[in-house]
Amino acid sequence: MTYAFDPAGKAAVAGKWGWFVALGVLLIMCGGLAFGNLLMATVASVYYVGLIMLIGGLFNLAHAFQVKGWDSVLYWVLSGACYAIAGLFAFINPVLASSVLTFLMAIALIVAGCFRIWVSFKLRPIQGWGWVALGGLVTLVAGLIIAAGWPVNSLWILGLFLAVDLVMQGLSLIAFGVLAKS
Repeated sequence: MTYAFDPAGKAAVAGKWGWFVALGVLLIMCGGLAFGNLLMATVASVYYVGLIMLIGGLFNLAHAFQVKGWDSVLYWVLSGACYAIAGLFAFINPVLASSVLTFLMAIALIVAGCFRIWVSFKLRPIQGWGWVALGGLVTLVAGLIIAAGWPVNSLWILGLFLAVDLVMQGLSLIAFGVLAKS
């Protein structure tokens, strides 16, 4: 299935190519700062997750008073309270929260890697299945490495992921901006 792109929209994007490049450069600079202090980048990541959980918990608590049945009210109150408490915990003890988040990330990567490898063998008759297997293997190994270094690596691993993500987003926006210009 192909999607048609409005020529006027393409011209509008091409006319703003410099903004994409500038944002990309800014993101790379932020990624460089994160690489320069992975502990602070980890704490910033934990604070971000904590803030999102706190906001979500408060919305759940507000929603609890909008539902009719007592069983539903209890669910939403408990759900909101758990989210809000977890969000506050991230602010009170970001180092311990980073340890928990790093452990959960390791488990998620291990499970995702195993699942991708399993799916790749289901795709075996199709050309390119090996790439899916390789991607799954890389994900599995990353999860195992993180799990093997836990809890010591929890002081820097989330910051490293943030730094890499910022740099990759920056590079992709620069490439997009330059290519959109032409």
